[in-house]
Amino acid sequence: MTVAATELLARLTEIRATDPSAVQKALTRRKRRRLLHRGSLFLIAADHPARGVLKAGSDPMAMADRGELLRRLLIALERPGVDGILGTADIIDDLALLGALESKVVFGSMNRGGLTGFRFELDDRFTAYTADGIAAAGLDGGKMMVRVADEPEALRTLASCAHAIDELSTRKLPAMVEVFASELDEGRVRNRGDADSLIRAIAIVSGLGTTSAYLWLKLPVVDDLERVMRATSLPTLLLGGDPEEDQAETFGSWKRAMAIPQVRGLVAGRTLLYPRDGDVAHAVDAAAAIVAEKRAPTLPSPASGGGKPGAPNPASGGGEPGAANPASGGGKK
Repeated sequence: MTVAATELLARLTEIRATDPSAVQKALTRRKRRRLLHRGSLFLIAADHPARGVLKAGSDPMAMADRGELLRRLLIALERPGVDGILGTADIIDDLALLGALESKVVFGSMNRGGLTGFRFELDDRFTAYTADGIAAAGLDGGKMMVRVADEPEALRTLASCAHAIDELSTRKLPAMVEVFASELDEGRVRNRGDADSLIRAIAIVSGLGTTSAYLWLKLPVVDDLERVMRATSLPTLLLGGDPEEDQAETFGSWKRAMAIPQVRGLVAGRTLLYPRDGDVAHAVDAAAAIVAEKRAPTLPSPASGGGKPGAPNPASGGGEPGAANPASGGGKK
């Protein structure tokens, strides 16, 4: 552990032990922002430890050192082009106390009960943030994960996700759903990487809940991604993967995917926080440059795109004047 990491832990533990109310105060006073500034979104993912995923690259315990993880997160969040973070309450609270969430988009991770490596990984219980907790903390959205499989455990997770999507949408908060097509292989969960399986999973997840107005997807990069993305009109963020994978190929796949209209950005964690060369800032900057190339598409006017003159434009929030704009995160801050 570095001196900086040790000092971070000492500082945070002192605050937590002597003034626990400081957490809510820090969250309440943080400056917030619109969900989309440039038409794209780049978030750092830091919800892995809560599901027992501590491995990064060849180190099985890389993310176990909380001080070092926070040190790396602080570096990442300070880089230009990084819009915010996705995490569980323990990490979000630490970063709020450190003043690292000012003018950042913050998504709270909701279901972390599907511990990695076990059959009940499919039964991913909502053990972290709730919609009420996200709203009370002044966060900007909720994230959940579902592994679509032909197993009863997956059905329970699908039903719970549908409920969470409704709870968030009632509060005009975005619901980001990370989708995998999965199966059981000798008692362990395995993700299927073929396009057809992921397309089927996307179709199932896209229909969850009573409204899709605030629904976003978070998807793995697979072969034939352009065909996969034709399965949905929902705005989608790519997930990052593990730093064991070839970094040049990973970054290349992100760059190619940004040309797809539905792909609106990136959520990456271990690949950027634990790069092989240890240079977090360089890895984050390279990813930010790729996302920065993404711009919101120019939509056709009613005259060229059909529809009645004066009909609301979904991309601008639609509806009556003063209505919340889903693309901006909705509601007052």
